[in-house]
Amino acid sequence: MLNSLSVNNYALIDRLTVDFTAGFNVLTGETGAGKSILIGALGLLLGSKADSSMIRSGAEETLVSCVITLNNNEEINKWLGEHGISPDDNTLIVRRTVKKNGRSTIFIQSVPVTRAELNELASFLFDIHGQHEHQSLLNLDNHRKLLDRYGGTEILAKRFHELFKKLSEMKESFNKLVNDEKQRNREIDILKYSITEIKNVDLHPGEEEELEEEFKILSNYEKLFELLENAYSNTAESRGGALSYMRNARNALDQVVRINPKMASLVQELENSFYAVEEISDELRKYQNSIEFDPERMAVVEERLSVIRMLESKYGNSIDEILEYLSKCEEDLERLSNWENERHKLEVEIKKYEKEVRAQAQVLSEKRRTAGNALETKIESELKNLGMEKARFRVHIEEKKGDSGKPVIGSLGKDYIEFVIAPNQGEPYKKLRSIASGGELSRVMLAIKSVLSSSDSIDTLIFDEIDVGIGGQVAIAVGGKLTNLSKSKQVICITHLATIAVQADNHIIVKKHEEQGRTLTSVECVKDEKRVTEIARMLSGDSNTNASLNHARELLLKYSKV
Repeated sequence: MLNSLSVNNYALIDRLTVDFTAGFNVLTGETGAGKSILIGALGLLLGSKADSSMIRSGAEETLVSCVITLNNNEEINKWLGEHGISPDDNTLIVRRTVKKNGRSTIFIQSVPVTRAELNELASFLFDIHGQHEHQSLLNLDNHRKLLDRYGGTEILAKRFHELFKKLSEMKESFNKLVNDEKQRNREIDILKYSITEIKNVDLHPGEEEELEEEFKILSNYEKLFELLENAYSNTAESRGGALSYMRNARNALDQVVRINPKMASLVQELENSFYAVEEISDELRKYQNSIEFDPERMAVVEERLSVIRMLESKYGNSIDEILEYLSKCEEDLERLSNWENERHKLEVEIKKYEKEVRAQAQVLSEKRRTAGNALETKIESELKNLGMEKARFRVHIEEKKGDSGKPVIGSLGKDYIEFVIAPNQGEPYKKLRSIASGGELSRVMLAIKSVLSSSDSIDTLIFDEIDVGIGGQVAIAVGGKLTNLSKSKQVICITHLATIAVQADNHIIVKKHEEQGRTLTSVECVKDEKRVTEIARMLSGDSNTNASLNHARELLLKYSKV
């Protein structure tokens, strides 16, 4: 929902803010006051091309901004997430600046976006009827979406899309399998080479660590031997080491115990320590005797480590990773070598899915045609109430055709869907875009929106020129349709007709006045007597006569909700 629109230095506007409400908003005012200027300013926030000629004379730039409250719309939330934009309490602020040199900057929240991105977001939020650029119903993709929502086939269409996507992926895999024979042969050669190279080395888990430990010992043999000799000498009893001193200490302690038996426990502890050091000394001698310098073995170990590290540089960071890569290569080789079997499996699966896709496309098409017939009847009834008694509306559904002219099935079914209309008796059906009259197009859009309001996710509808060429009961009917539509949507309407304006929830007057020799546009939200005066002006062009004022009060009493 559009909460407010702020405009600075745009055409006749110096600075103003318009506050909108939920429900039915009308903008009225004398011709040339600037109502369409406001819509043009809003268009900048919907992605319209910037025109520097609209910058107010004497200003360097135009700044337009708005505050929008979001509903829980899946498409909008997805779009915002993809662009890194976070609403603040379900609220967005959109700002656009246009400079004299034609350059434009656009921000949603604090995130800069392109004009195309702004236009894309706006397409989820607003419809402007009366000019073609921002009308979602002029986009053929939306015709299909609206029909599916109206007919309750949206979930079916989504499931079909997933089914079709799966079929497309399988066909892509099949084509790759069939067409990439040279590439497949190259991959087979590479896999065979890698498998042979790894297997010839005959790697074993943990081998690299063992070899590194062995190489470290061999390459430090002399130092290791000296250290062991030193350690043994300092422990062995025969060389005056620790054991010799501990034996002397034992003899002395034995004599201590004869004097003081309480020291007997120390004798046992010393004896245990003696045996422990003795065991250490024996192990040191055994280990020293076991090692020997073997330059040939060192060369073998070094070469083996070199081979392992060469494989690691190509296939993984460790032996475990190399062996995992080997296993994957063997699986890939088996798959590629058995591609004929794979192709046959895919062919069977593709035929199965093609049959299912054709069946589901037919079911979807039949449901759409049924929904289309019901939709045609409802919209034609709405058009009659809006003064287009002879208009015929059709949901045109036909099979999609490929370049060869043959029927094709796409990701959303087999149907080409388009809303078309014959506004007058005897005329052929036309595309909505080709309707010449802006007021006529707006009424067609109002009829469609009235029927599809619960199916259409767009929250804010803006109608300009909707009252062109109508009056009397038709104008009252148009106002009634807008009122009903405003129960589920925010409606903003520019009108010259009092019978439409009196039915609004929020009445905004757009005025033009002179200030210090310059023409300015301003806005005012009116209620009570000010609103009576404006309705009287719209009725007779004169807001001062009792007749027009009384008529205005009667209309407001009859139709007004505020």
